Amino acid sequence: MITLTGIKPVLTVQWPRDNFWLYGAVEPLTGESFFYSFSPLDAVCFNIFLQLLSDAFPDSFNLLQLDHAKAHCAEAIDWPENVLPLFQPSHSPELNPVERLWQEMRKPFKGKIFEDLPQLQQSVFDELKALRTQKVPSLTGYSFILDALPI
Repeated sequence: MITLTGIKPVLTVQWPRDNFWLYGAVEPLTGESFFYSFSPLDAVCFNIFLQLLSDAFPDSFNLLQLDHAKAHCAEAIDWPENVLPLFQPSHSPELNPVERLWQEMRKPFKGKIFEDLPQLQQSVFDELKALRTQKVPSLTGYSFILDALPI
């Protein structure tokens, strides 16, 4: 659109967007992790994630630190027997070890444009695979968490 000098053009543009949510759990001591992607962030998908997490680690007791997102606090959540929620104080993402992992995950994608959602998803999971083997314990191993673990 062409306008006079000093006049900002006003257009209605709807950029096409698509997205997915990455659900994740990490073990701060060993760096073992579990990730799954869903299209929405809701209680239904969170329930599925919890069951998948429980099935992936059936012989361990899994303490899952969470924020107060509606999906995490919904009454419809069916907590598996080997998964216990630990809700952190509101507005304190710095206490959750997985938040540092999310921050690190964003770095390689800054300014990148992907052709489609599957290409982005593949890139995200490739980056997760690289992070898992290298950095997860150093990113998520807060001393206050490690000190509380029975080692």
